[in-house]
Amino acid sequence: MDSSTIKHLLNNEADTNAQKIGFLLLNEFSLLAFSSAIEPLRAANRQSGRPIFEWMVASPNGVSSIASNGVEVHTNNDPENLQKCRMVFVCAGVNVRGNTSKAILNLIRRLDRNGAIIGAICTGTYVMAAAGLLTGRRCTIHWENIDGLAEEFQELEITTDLFEIDGNRVTCSGGTAALDMMLNLISQSHGAQLAAEVSDQFIHDRIREPTDRQRMELRSRIGVSHPKLLAVVKTMEDNLEEPLPQTAIARQTGLSTRQLERLFRKYLNTTPTRYYLNLRLARARHLLRQTSMSILSVALACGFVSASHFSKCYRECYDRTPRAERSPD
Repeated sequence: MDSSTIKHLLNNEADTNAQKIGFLLLNEFSLLAFSSAIEPLRAANRQSGRPIFEWMVASPNGVSSIASNGVEVHTNNDPENLQKCRMVFVCAGVNVRGNTSKAILNLIRRLDRNGAIIGAICTGTYVMAAAGLLTGRRCTIHWENIDGLAEEFQELEITTDLFEIDGNRVTCSGGTAALDMMLNLISQSHGAQLAAEVSDQFIHDRIREPTDRQRMELRSRIGVSHPKLLAVVKTMEDNLEEPLPQTAIARQTGLSTRQLERLFRKYLNTTPTRYYLNLRLARARHLLRQTSMSILSVALACGFVSASHFSKCYRECYDRTPRAERSPD
């Protein structure tokens, strides 16, 4: 992230005109991520005692958008009005592919041609990629969607950072990372003191850096602190497309296969083979839900040698076939 670039994304403290920031809410957008992005602007105005930011919220139909939790946000703004904004964020969430139309892609391209800074929150990064705006740029997206984005847009430079600012492109992984992104932008454009005051308003005791991790540490995610078991699980997570034999994993961590079996039974109440298989199936589920990859391609990307074997394992784990996973309930 280039701080010299950031200072030009938003007006600095010497400017008297309020900076107008737009938000395009696609259906099934993340309400948490959107709120985490827009609320710091309100708080910055309040803390500074003057309107340094204005915002505009639009929806594809010009009336309203429904968040992934079912809350309807009335926008009453034609998306073409976003042309008035210096910076526009595409806010998305689940089913981003199904909620992205040609009209939306064309709108984003027009905004870019007219000089707007284009940003994305959560899976809005997919929209920017589909519009062709991320070629040659670093970008990020919610950790759950990284594999799917990488498979569909193999030319992208995707990071696991909380947010990325590369020139006039801004992408954010979503969730509360949107708060940290906005606080960083406020700090660079209007000073660290104002950003700290805004952070305090939200009981946010630390403004995270863009390179901070998205996910919890592995020991917290699986509730285990045994160092060798953590090393084994990390090795498994890093080798899903080409699974390693159990003997190779044990050897890498200085364990015998018998010791490996005992560790998994004691701490995770399963076998190494079953745990590894479940990791691969979880990745497959993400790809099925987030991409248009064929079932065979998903199977191969998750270390299965055939679609039939993959389908059998998938049904045993999730009680439905991979094809049914893609069908609406």
